[in-house]
Amino acid sequence: MKVLLTGHNGYIGAVMGPRLLAAGHDVESIDSMFFEDCVFGESAPALNSPRKDIRDVTEDDLKGFDAIIHLAALSNDPLSDLDPRLTYEINHEATIRMAKIAKEVGVSRFLYSSSCSMYGASAAGGDELTEEAPLTPITPYAESKVRSEEQLVELADADFSPVFLRNATAYGVSPKLRADVVLNNFVCWAFTTGEVRILSDGLAWRPIVHVEDISHAFEVLMTAPRNLVHNQAFNVGVPGENFRVRELADIVGETVPGCSVTYGEGGHDDRSYRVDFSKITNTIAEYQPNWTAAKGALQLYSAFKASGLTTEDFQGKRYVRLNQLSFLMESGRLDANLKWNN
Repeated sequence: MKVLLTGHNGYIGAVMGPRLLAAGHDVESIDSMFFEDCVFGESAPALNSPRKDIRDVTEDDLKGFDAIIHLAALSNDPLSDLDPRLTYEINHEATIRMAKIAKEVGVSRFLYSSSCSMYGASAAGGDELTEEAPLTPITPYAESKVRSEEQLVELADADFSPVFLRNATAYGVSPKLRADVVLNNFVCWAFTTGEVRILSDGLAWRPIVHVEDISHAFEVLMTAPRNLVHNQAFNVGVPGENFRVRELADIVGETVPGCSVTYGEGGHDDRSYRVDFSKITNTIAEYQPNWTAAKGALQLYSAFKASGLTTEDFQGKRYVRLNQLSFLMESGRLDANLKWNN
């Protein structure tokens, strides 16, 4: 298939792009390139493209593609809290504008990178949440995902087929590593300081999924028969991989020799949800996730040993998205609207 991948230079896109190329797809890309310097290790994304803000896409950018995989967004709660107005503009308004253009120029499948964070402060002590569960977003980021899904549903017709992938919290090694997602963060702390630092009481529930399993999910849903996926949401994760935050800390404690777990004074995290991932595995036989939290923690630990990761590295701008954007704004490279200055 001829595929347009937005956000190819981000944490997930840097894994997904090479995977799609290896599968034989013709892949082109759009990315704002905010994180082009945020490289982990010696690897770099296999895709390169001129800088292009998703707010500025035109018909010419989208013509001729069989599918669009839309990853580009302000990608977590701290980034979204930076300016909720920009979160709405980039994550929601730009998404719907791009989808409308894609529909007009004949793109048949639009895969939207959504999030399990839309389940928000759900009753985590009950049953695991299916795709039919009420959406209760409690952050600008999660709200932007809910609103985008709602409007994309309305665009669906016989020629335009949106699919919504509600990813669990991502983890794992990527050429554009992030240290601001929970399992990665814990392994960073453990490796560099000998402590896993939990800033809350650690009782909140989180489903987690490896970046390679996310990439695999997009690949198989992109090529799946239309009648199986048209205008549907799929929770993307691994059955059995819902954890309390403190359980993830314990996994890291068992992986990194000699580290201990400490708790901060942050209180309880209201973002707590347990998610059912059976729909995607029951619908698409090709989707067989390969990663577990324990396996991922070991992968991260091994990669950090090989790279010699330091505390300054993982707390700096290279692996923390908010720090990188703040640097680009403070240095005058980005303006207050996250547009590049000439």
